[in-house]
Amino acid sequence: MAATSGAVLNGLGSSFVCGGKRSRALLGIGAGRAGSGSVGARKLMVVAAAAQPKKSWIPAVKGGGSFVDPEWLDGSLPGDYGFDPLGLGKDPAFLKWYREAELIHGRWAMAAVVGIFVGQAWSGIPWFEAGADPGAIAPFSFGSLLGTQLILMGWVESKRWVDFFNPESQSVEWATPWSKTAENFVNATGDQGYPGGKFFDPLGFAGTLKNGAYIPDEEKLERLKLAEIKHARLAMLAMLIFYFEAGQGKTPLGALGL
Repeated sequence: MAATSGAVLNGLGSSFVCGGKRSRALLGIGAGRAGSGSVGARKLMVVAAAAQPKKSWIPAVKGGGSFVDPEWLDGSLPGDYGFDPLGLGKDPAFLKWYREAELIHGRWAMAAVVGIFVGQAWSGIPWFEAGADPGAIAPFSFGSLLGTQLILMGWVESKRWVDFFNPESQSVEWATPWSKTAENFVNATGDQGYPGGKFFDPLGFAGTLKNGAYIPDEEKLERLKLAEIKHARLAMLAMLIFYFEAGQGKTPLGALGL
């Protein structure tokens, strides 16, 4: 099974980490117009900007060395600070999958952290005891809750898994029976993991709706991508701490003396 999954991922040939879209587009500006002085100067400026070291995960280090700045982390990913000491992202296809997994886990963690604080503040029940209700008339058993969760989450995750290998394949109407139109689920930004559109960005944080069509704002989108991945990583770290606290019977609010 592992060998099969590895073979599938290795066959995904991706240019995901072969240079950022923005840097490739900028560097290509002067490729066909080398004769003009202004274009030549612009090309030199772009090359100089691209040569500047990016931020590093190591404090007080700006990057530049092979240890600090692995060659497979070129800065094209939001939140890329050159951190991959185990070399897990050497394969572009695997790196793309790891980023997808990081996004999904981070989004779940952000929702969980908010739910843990708000839930306990509202009800006074610790998050790890929230599913237990001995006083209920007909409480659900652990097995029934676990089975229901596995079925529902398994269906959603299987659709996401298929969409990863075949982007937008889950946007068709038969795959979204609750929607009368598949347009609500089409990836409006063109980036894996960032669907956008009127369904996933109804308030227009990263784009605008004009005549029913969603137009992404690239500058806002890039800024929000970076903010999201930073908050996601912080939330995942927070959840890890919450797990350790729960093992001791403590809660986040209790640890804060609240």
